[in-house]
Amino acid sequence: MMQKKEYDVIIIGSGPAGMFAAYELAEKMDVLVIDMGRDIKERECKMKRRGICTHCDPCDIMCGVGGAGTYSDGTLNLRPDVGGDLAEQTGDTEYAWQLVDYVDKVFLKYGAPDHLYIPKGDEVEQLKRRAASVGARFIEIIQRHIGSDNAPVVIANFEKDMKEKGVEFLLGTKVEDLVIEENTCTGVVLSDSTRISSRFTIIAPGRVGAKWIDEILHKHKIEAKYAPIDVGVRVEVPSIIMDPITYINHDPKFHIQTKTYDDFVRTFCTNERGFVVKEEYEDFIATNGHSMTNEQSENTNFAFLVRVELTEPIENTVRYGRSIAKLATTIGGGKPVLQRMGDLRRGRRTTQSRLKKNQVINTLKDVTPGDISMALPHRIVTDIREGLDVLNEIIPGVASDSTLLYAPEIKFYSMQVVVNRDMESSIRNLFAAGDGAGLSRDIVNAAATGVIAGRGILKKV
Repeated sequence: MMQKKEYDVIIIGSGPAGMFAAYELAEKMDVLVIDMGRDIKERECKMKRRGICTHCDPCDIMCGVGGAGTYSDGTLNLRPDVGGDLAEQTGDTEYAWQLVDYVDKVFLKYGAPDHLYIPKGDEVEQLKRRAASVGARFIEIIQRHIGSDNAPVVIANFEKDMKEKGVEFLLGTKVEDLVIEENTCTGVVLSDSTRISSRFTIIAPGRVGAKWIDEILHKHKIEAKYAPIDVGVRVEVPSIIMDPITYINHDPKFHIQTKTYDDFVRTFCTNERGFVVKEEYEDFIATNGHSMTNEQSENTNFAFLVRVELTEPIENTVRYGRSIAKLATTIGGGKPVLQRMGDLRRGRRTTQSRLKKNQVINTLKDVTPGDISMALPHRIVTDIREGLDVLNEIIPGVASDSTLLYAPEIKFYSMQVVVNRDMESSIRNLFAAGDGAGLSRDIVNAAATGVIAGRGILKKV
């Protein structure tokens, strides 16, 4: 709980970026972490007990200590060029790899499993060859799987250590604005108009804070650029279809260029024997996937995402993505739209009766059977169909008629804050890190940007 009105450093957001920034600064500076969500021990999705979304505000899946990544499989992709580009950010490839190793060691320190998922040599080559033969690319990654059920324990250990080292947490609290005077950030204003001063501030609110960051950037004319967003669906298939691939790589990454539009499509966040879940944003819903270490389903799910970049005159990818999400939410009556692949191919909506006869049983029950072509733009739907057909040549059965598609799955990365190599923005003493600032797209890269920001502040002390 906040004890005073002045700190050396205020960190907005307690996801991976915020927590790792605090880790760098703990015991060296007076640190306050602010988050609109709840403590890790209090975060619980009511859907788990009730079966339907109760529209918690803020959403316990998206907000709170540990961030959205806590309940999103908990897979650590141990590469600096997946989920961001740390070599480009730092200007030093060797340092980028050192950051990945450092982040991994910190997670291990707080209880992440020792086991590493290392891609199998000859089988990787065969999978790469199979992907290349149909114009796709397989990205091999060494991964550590914490699991959505174990991640809260790891985060609780992390938070406990930070508190013991003097870091304060102000939770259930929204930051309304930044205090910027003479091009220097000198603190924050809370939603109840309380003003807290700081020598340095780090904005790291995660994906859920994309809209807030956009508003702050425009209001204070902080240098930024529009970043791409990813729009698509959550795909769910029988685990037996994906087992030969997840055996080779726990969270396999495939990159595809589509036939009609030459758009970039990728697989992301594969949850082996996992569960599809609903994400609640301020005024729309989306989907995601969870994978437990102690609880399994008979299905495997993964995101299938189309990269969307816009040029003049409409460059605001966040606004565009939100408009898609709002339309999908309207079509689904406040629930994700669920469609069978076979129904999408035939241009017909999925009905409750067709869903009951389907061979794949949906793990997310709070859905509206329907037609995703009414919820997503035609180009996106075309890319999804063509991309899944290509993926089906690599993984037979992944695009069968019984495959389930949940819409929307949208990854917002906000506007990308323009920062220097220490993560400092165009406003003095204002640093940025993580997904919400458009500077990363996964747990490891988000954490690494937090590390860089923390070290950047220490350089200025």
